[in-house]
Amino acid sequence: MKKLGIVLLVLLVHSSCREAKKEEVTSAEPQIDFITPLGKEIILPEPYEKSLGQYTIAKEDYETNPDDVDKIIWYGRRTAYLGKYEDAIAIYTKGIKKFPKDAKLYRHRGHRYISLRKFDKAIADLEKAGQLIEGTENEIEPDGMPNAMNIPVSTLHGNIWYHLGLAYYLTHDYEKAFEAYTKCRASGKLPDNIVSSTHWLYMIQQRLGDSILATKMLEPIEVKMDVIENQSYHELCKLYKGLIPVDTLLQTKTGSPSNDAILYGIANWYFYNDDKEKAKEMMSSLVESKS
Repeated sequence: MKKLGIVLLVLLVHSSCREAKKEEVTSAEPQIDFITPLGKEIILPEPYEKSLGQYTIAKEDYETNPDDVDKIIWYGRRTAYLGKYEDAIAIYTKGIKKFPKDAKLYRHRGHRYISLRKFDKAIADLEKAGQLIEGTENEIEPDGMPNAMNIPVSTLHGNIWYHLGLAYYLTHDYEKAFEAYTKCRASGKLPDNIVSSTHWLYMIQQRLGDSILATKMLEPIEVKMDVIENQSYHELCKLYKGLIPVDTLLQTKTGSPSNDAILYGIANWYFYNDDKEKAKEMMSSLVESKS
């Protein structure tokens, strides 16, 4: 059951506290195959024409000024958005050699180590990033794929703690995951940050068997919150708090990261509530889905 849950989680993790943005696919670039730890071959969608254009611009900008840390980061980000995680990691690694004290480089490389299921390396990078931001002022992190309102909703500090918490969660180190997500929630008051971090804080305490503390984690959750992107996490938090019935979310269909995030949360909810057969059924269905 644990192994199935972990494989499902890494399939859902693709863009930190992000939800999928849809664009028209017009590129004829070759598809990229990815093999999961269980041997399942994943065919990534062909890169979007817009994404390819953005990648080309970022690459040219980097080649024009390879000693500009922001250009290194954007070159790596645009590369990763095409599914080229190993290439992105190589870009960040070159950047770290030039700027060994820049937390952003470790934050992004750590994220992509998660994408490749290299959790120990991800933890090392994200712990390093956490050390480097000590005593520094937080900052909004620019979006690579802006939301419909074109309002960034995540921060550098928040993303470091979010992904560190995720890496620990995926290695079953729930105590350290809880510590990281506590720091994530404290990093900013934006509703998107509150609902995403609270979702994980609740699940972690349920995994640890402390339902009282899990419930306490839900105190900031309200029926109406100004959530821009992380509606899936908001809906799940409302379920956990008893503000909506599970039936309203069971109508969710598989097929997109945001929908599957909801279904994974529901599967865990059944797991916590001693319906492990239902939880396994839902997780198995998610693993076999195309998302």
